[in-house]
Amino acid sequence: MKPDDFVKAYLPYATQVEKKIGISAAAILAQAALESSWGSKAPGNMFFGIKDTDGVNGNEQLVTTTEYHDYIGVKYPEVISIVPVTVSGKKKFKYTVKDYFRKYNTPAESFEDHCKFFLTNPRYAGALAVKSDPYKFVEAVAKAGYATAPDYATTMKSMVDSIMRRMPK
Repeated sequence: MKPDDFVKAYLPYATQVEKKIGISAAAILAQAALESSWGSKAPGNMFFGIKDTDGVNGNEQLVTTTEYHDYIGVKYPEVISIVPVTVSGKKKFKYTVKDYFRKYNTPAESFEDHCKFFLTNPRYAGALAVKSDPYKFVEAVAKAGYATAPDYATTMKSMVDSIMRRMPK
């Protein structure tokens, strides 16, 4: 999906969440765009890459993903490869793995669950405190550990820029 089409298709869902709890629609769409590669990798309407922690109740799917860790030995349902890398001068291990992620019947369910995810996880209290500022919000989300990618905050800020250029004025 092209970025303009992505924004047009999913802005209504992000706007509903913004109206409901105040998280910037630009931040929500930026995260959805990044986590789903502009909607091209959203199996089971999974737009936000939220993991399923139990992997047993039928609302999950096993998906290939990339994770970064400081050490070898992190457990996943299936490890495909582990490659040492240097990121910003720090040694990391790039894992390609299969892990359980949530799945949804509709995109609307995914956006609603994303909203609930932030409201029910205390580690995102700092992000919710700056929820109306998309740049501060994505930085706080990254700091709270939403993703293991070392450059998540920087990438998310670039995505916010891209989304904001495409949103109607």
